[in-house]
Order: sequence, then structure tokens, then C-alpha cells
Amino acid sequence: MVLIHGLGLILVCLVLCVLGSPVQPSEPPRRPLVVWHGLGDSYASPGMLEFMNLIKDIHPGIFIHSVYLNENIEEDERAGFFGNVNDQVLFAAEQLANVTELQGGFDAIGFSQGGQFLRAYVERFNSPPVHNLITFGSQHMGVSDLPACSAWDVLCQLARRAARGGVYTEWAQTHLVQAQYFRDPDRLDAYIAHNKFLASINGEVEDLRDPAYVTNLASLNSLVLVLFSADKTVVPKESSWFGSYAPSPEGAHGDASEKTVVPMRLQPLYKNDWIGLRKLDQSGRVILETCEGEHMQLTDECWRPLVKRFVGDVLDDDESAVYRVPGYEQMVLGV
Repeated sequence: MVLIHGLGLILVCLVLCVLGSPVQPSEPPRRPLVVWHGLGDSYASPGMLEFMNLIKDIHPGIFIHSVYLNENIEEDERAGFFGNVNDQVLFAAEQLANVTELQGGFDAIGFSQGGQFLRAYVERFNSPPVHNLITFGSQHMGVSDLPACSAWDVLCQLARRAARGGVYTEWAQTHLVQAQYFRDPDRLDAYIAHNKFLASINGEVEDLRDPAYVTNLASLNSLVLVLFSADKTVVPKESSWFGSYAPSPEGAHGDASEKTVVPMRLQPLYKNDWIGLRKLDQSGRVILETCEGEHMQLTDECWRPLVKRFVGDVLDDDESAVYRVPGYEQMVLGV
């Protein structure tokens, strides 16, 4: 009897403790996020980790996956300069397909070249599917000059020197990342004949055009294209909005300030809708944004409103059932 009374007392105390404790509200399930870093960065650099934590402050409970090409941080950074981009996008697609938390789909943010790589993922794979895609300072129409390197960045200087030596050679087009999105407006025939990556995802090679690219890109809820107003790394900066330099007039050798920029809606890929961009735009789902400053100068005024608007939507019951994985409550809600 003493044991029974003692057990009853313990149960009463437990009930009172529970009733007297403040209820911890659980975080609602949110659409997860995938990020892909830019040139000279890695998937787990201090800057990337800080940015992901800031997003978690805005959207508590959100799951974020940072794409890596090598789990070794130094090798992952090197892969931003050297490698076959088509193979890298395939590797990323296989990686994302094996992340349980992403199986219902996700939003995505691409920084600099990571933006066009994520677009390639959408066009070629999109399984699991991307909902909103934000690209910051990306080179969607390539670059007409290779990104400048800081004086102490030896890795960048080596890659730049090698690419400049023969940007459209077979070796450069399969080993130098920046060469694979170098688009010389005065050598378009060479670009279309030899480019292994950008010309494909932009539908510029007739034999490689794929209706699936159109379907997949047009399935995005929103494509947010962010241009940096004083960008000198992306040449021309309008590439972030699918703009490119027009071919120079015959015999002209003017500098960049004298070149004409062909805007997105006048591009052949848009007018002919080779990749679904026109369909996306005409339905109001292409958003052109400008951030003040130089390349990848991400001020709070620049990125926060976009992350609040296009990332981390709270899922309704039907959607959250798709995203919920075994152990979800323990992992996200802490129960």
C-alpha cells in the first residue's frame, strides 16, 4: 500500500509539473531550402554558415542543405574553378535526390555561378522539384570576360590564365569551370560549336534543345534574378538578368562602355522560348531585382526582403505530410 500511495504521489506531481510548465509552441513545417555557393567559396565556409543561420533566424525550424561537390572544404572550393560542370550538376542532382528532407521539393538560392548551376538542375532534373529559385549575381548569359582575381588568389589566377589561353579548346571546356560559361559575342560560332555547358542550358544548340527544359523551368513558382548595380566581376552585369553584349560592329574594337547590351526579352532564347523563360515571364513569374553595390555585396536591405518573400513558406497540412520524415517531430519540434 505504501508503494501504491508513493507511486500515486509521483504521478500527481508529474501532472502538476506538466500543467504548470509553459507550453512551448512548435515551429510550423516550412518548405526546405537548398543553397549553392559561388566561386572561391565552399559549402561550409564561415560566410555560408553565417548566412544559413541568419535565414534560420527569419524562418525558425527551416531545413537547409548546402550543395557540395566534395565534403572536404578545400577540395569543394577548388571544384568551383576546376571540373566538368555537367558532371558537377549531375553529382548535385544525385545528392539532392538522396536528402530525405527535400523529397517534397524545396526553394533554392544560388550565389554567383551557383545560380546558373541550380538553373541547370531545374531544367535537366528537377526531381525533387524547385519551388522558388533566387539567383544573386549569376551569369545566366555567361560572361564576356573572365572574373578578375585578387592579387593573392593563386588558384583563381591559374584558372584564369589557363582559360584565357584557349577558352574554347576541348580541355578548357571539360576542365575549367569559368570557360564553360564564357560567351564571346564576337565568336558566337566557336561558342556554339564548342561550349559544353551554357549553350546547352540556354537552348542555343539546336540539336540539344530539349522540351523537358521548357517544361521544368516553366514549372517554377518564381524565378528571382538579382543584379548588382556596380558589378564589375560579371561582364556584362546584365547577364544576371539574361542580358548579353551584342556582337561588335565589323572592325570595331571598342571597350565595354561602348558595347550594346541585348536585354532578356530581345534574346533569341526568349523570343523563341527555347528554355521556357518567356512562358515563365509572361505569366508574371520572373522577378528582376537590383541590389546596390559590387558583386555579391549582400546587404541586409538586399537579401532579407527576398528571403522573407520567396523562402520558407509555411506548408499546409497536405504539403507538410509530403515533407514529414521519420523522426520529424524529434528533429524539428524537439519533442
